[in-house]
Amino acid sequence: MLPSFPPFSPLYLDLWVMFAAYYAALVMGVFAFAHALSQRADAYTAAERMTKPAWLGITGGGAFALLLFHPFSAGAMFWLAGLVAVTVYVVDVRPRLIEVQRGPRW
Repeated sequence: MLPSFPPFSPLYLDLWVMFAAYYAALVMGVFAFAHALSQRADAYTAAERMTKPAWLGITGGGAFALLLFHPFSAGAMFWLAGLVAVTVYVVDVRPRLIEVQRGPRW
């Protein structure tokens, strides 16, 4: 279940920040899964990272955890694990895949 909107008041600024972080993480999770799906399988081995099915499982599971749980639920630990998994792909694996597929830059 998606979290409901917090009341609009300066007293609830922290809730609005977490609400925005929830949806930003969800968008990042879907983007990471779509990016992992669209890359060639041999690019992962050329980039010396895990295989494409492994990253599809990691990003797909992370995106699912981000969708299923939210930071203020009992499953906040799973939401955080999904966020870490998706962030590792976006920050570490994605730039390396792009570099391998483009070739060396001058």
